[in-house]
Amino acid sequence: MKRISYGDHPSQFAELHLPDSASPVPVVVVVHGGFWQQRYDLGLGRPLAEDLTRHGVAAWNVEYRRIGGGGGWPATLLDVSGALDALVRLEDPRLDLTRLVTLGHSAGGHLAVWAAARHDAVTGAVAQAGVLDFRLDPEITRRAAELLGGDPEQVPDRYRLSSPAELVPIGRPVVCVHGDADSTVPLAQSESFQRAARAAGDPVDLVRVPGAGHMDLVELGTPGWEASRDAVLRLVGATGPE
Repeated sequence: MKRISYGDHPSQFAELHLPDSASPVPVVVVVHGGFWQQRYDLGLGRPLAEDLTRHGVAAWNVEYRRIGGGGGWPATLLDVSGALDALVRLEDPRLDLTRLVTLGHSAGGHLAVWAAARHDAVTGAVAQAGVLDFRLDPEITRRAAELLGGDPEQVPDRYRLSSPAELVPIGRPVVCVHGDADSTVPLAQSESFQRAARAAGDPVDLVRVPGAGHMDLVELGTPGWEASRDAVLRLVGATGPE
């Protein structure tokens, strides 16, 4: 694993995890969740990145400025885009950047799908219990207001530019993986996004994981993580362990 900075702020860095491979490998950009709050960091994504390398793909585990640590609107979003720019600039011959998928959990799922809509290098996204519709649920809207600096009536343009449900068509394949026992980010978040995206012509799949709660999707060895990893490998065209 190699740590690479993409800016001057202490939270502007990413970790590159590489599998043993004689040929270029696809890349998964791992974006951790935590409702965009400073108390959560990329340590949440490190086990996922390491597991992905065991399945033959590289992982770019991204840290970013969060609320309480220089983040919020627009810094958090700009950092995810900046981390992708830095990955492309590496020009590392070990990486096949024609197969570059974002993977994010919870608020990281928001950022993963936002990046798929906004960054040319991204070829697909997997949202694990993603926060995908900022207006749908009062608690989600409250959390989004912390990120965006106001509620939908106060800063409507920020919601329009940030909420994945309002960015459709994304223009790239998206897979939503969501547990049907999630009490933190309701399954309705993924269901609502899928409806909006499909109505706009996007190929969005929804994988429901029976009995899975919010954190089950990022726990190695669980059906939730295995469904998430399978979705990633399908999008990048990888076959699994060497």
